[in-house]
Amino acid sequence: MVSWQSRLTIGKYRLTRRKRVFADPALLRRSAESHESEHAQLPASFRDRFEVTELDVDGHSCYTIAPPEPRSPRHVLYLHGGAYVHQIEGAHWDFIDRLIARTGATVSVPIYPLAPAYRYSETLPMVWSSFQRTAATAAAENQVVMGDSAGGALSLHLAQRCAELGLPQPGRLVLISPWLGIAVSHPSMPALDRQDPYLAIAGLREAGLLYAGDLDPHDPRVSPLYGRLGGLAPMRVLSGTRDVLLSDARRLESLARANGAAVDYEEYEGMFHGWILQRLPEARHALDRTVDFLRDGAANSR
Repeated sequence: MVSWQSRLTIGKYRLTRRKRVFADPALLRRSAESHESEHAQLPASFRDRFEVTELDVDGHSCYTIAPPEPRSPRHVLYLHGGAYVHQIEGAHWDFIDRLIARTGATVSVPIYPLAPAYRYSETLPMVWSSFQRTAATAAAENQVVMGDSAGGALSLHLAQRCAELGLPQPGRLVLISPWLGIAVSHPSMPALDRQDPYLAIAGLREAGLLYAGDLDPHDPRVSPLYGRLGGLAPMRVLSGTRDVLLSDARRLESLARANGAAVDYEEYEGMFHGWILQRLPEARHALDRTVDFLRDGAANSR
C-alpha cells in the first residue's frame, strides 16, 4: 500500500507540473542549456561533519566523503542522475548523507560533465578515471558502484568496462530507477508514461540525443542494457511501477539472469522515479534493504 506521504508527493508533482520539462523536447533542451554553467555545491555541513577530499579529474571535481572513525572498509562510487543534462541536486546529497550514516562507508561523488556542452565521449572517461582514483583503490570485495537514473546506467557501464578489460568486478552494483536505454522504445512505455508523474518519453529521448549525438542509441556505451550482462558483480536493481523506465529495469533482470548474473530485483508498487532519494516510508524500506544487500551480498529472487 502506498503511504500517504508518497501519495502527497505524487500529488505535489502533478500540481506543480513537474513533468512538463520531460514532456516537451524544446523545454528539455532549454532546461539542459540553462544547467550548462551550473556548478555543483557540496553542502557546507559535509565539510563540518566529514573528511572531504576534492580531486580534479579531467577538469571536473570528484568529492570523496569519509565518515568519522571507525570507518567501514566499503568505498562507494555514487553516480547521480539527471538525464545526463541536470546537475546533482540536494536530494542526492541528502541520500548520500543517509547512506554514509547507515553504512559507515566512504563515498566518492564524481561531478561528471553534462550534455549538451559535453557528450558520452567526455563523460565516460571522467567517470572511469574517478572510479580508478577512488573506489577502485579499495579491495575489490569492498568496492560498491551505485547510481540513480542516468547514474544507474553509468554504473552498469562501468562494471561492463571492468569485464571487458579483464579487471576485477566491484563487490556490489546498485542501480536505482536506472535509465538503461536512451531510445526509450519498449512498447509498454507509453502506458507507463501516462502514470509517471515526473518523466516522459519525449524529453528522455531528447536528453539521450544531446548526450549521444550521432551514436547509435543502442550502443552499449550509452545504453548498457545492450551490453555484456554476464560475469558482472552481484547487482541490486530497484524500480517503481509509476516509472516509465520500469520496462527496461524488468528487461535487465530477465537478461542478466539469463546470462548467469546474480540479481536482487525489487519493484515498489506505486512508486515513482527516484523515490528512494526522498524522505518517505518506502524510501526508508528500500534503503534498509540496500544496506542489507551491501552487508550480506545476497542476491535474492524477485
